[in-house]
Amino acid sequence: MAENFKIGFVGAGQMATALAGGIASHRESSDQYNVFDPSSAAVRKFSVAIAADSKGTVSAKTSAQDVVEDSEIVFLAVKPQYLESALEGVSFESQPLVISIVGGADSYRLERLVGNKRIVRAMPNTPCLIGQAATGYAAGEGVSEEDCQLVEQFFGSVGTVVPVAEELIDSVTGLSGSGVAYVYTFIEALIDGGVLVGLPRPVARELALQTVLGAAALVKETGKHPAELRDQVTSPGGTTIAALKVLEETGLRDATMSAVQAATERAKEL
Repeated sequence: MAENFKIGFVGAGQMATALAGGIASHRESSDQYNVFDPSSAAVRKFSVAIAADSKGTVSAKTSAQDVVEDSEIVFLAVKPQYLESALEGVSFESQPLVISIVGGADSYRLERLVGNKRIVRAMPNTPCLIGQAATGYAAGEGVSEEDCQLVEQFFGSVGTVVPVAEELIDSVTGLSGSGVAYVYTFIEALIDGGVLVGLPRPVARELALQTVLGAAALVKETGKHPAELRDQVTSPGGTTIAALKVLEETGLRDATMSAVQAATERAKEL
């Protein structure tokens, strides 16, 4: 039987809700989710996410301190600019495992606020709600191997999780944390392209979604370099090479790389 945990969330925004809902729906255990957020509406959405297809229960707390005191694992899930105020006066004397998904908050800042080094920085993305997240995490000096296994268990229940050096967490933010937005933009453009050439929008949407899903799955399943798979569908003088020429001329590759870089730099500024 899976072990039950008391899991705390300081902050109940969109990412916290997606993460908690994803973890709850993919775990077999009856965990207790303690949550505090100044917004009662956010807490209600959080509770609904846990209730959907989950054995977990929610306990809405009246303060961040109550969350910390009643939790073995505490997720910090507030906006970077509110981190200090959210933790002002909060004591972590109970020494819970602290998992921060606060963008840009480095270990020095977190240790100063929390008062211990049992801290993990993690950057998941919103597909955690359907068990398809990409998460990078960095463990602090006071984090044990058992703690790391627990982190991988939680994030692994909602997708792929990889350990990285802390100095690369902002790069994870730039690639996969923000990257879902780049993919959504591409999917939208692909659908509109289909409509432009005469396809009904529902048909264009269905074809575009499966094309993106299938292409990603093929790269993952075969282990082949994307360029190799691209070459397999690029015939001399054919339709694909004509389209690829346009993408190169309009700077899709450079724009995507620059987007990752810009998001990474912004994460460092926060």
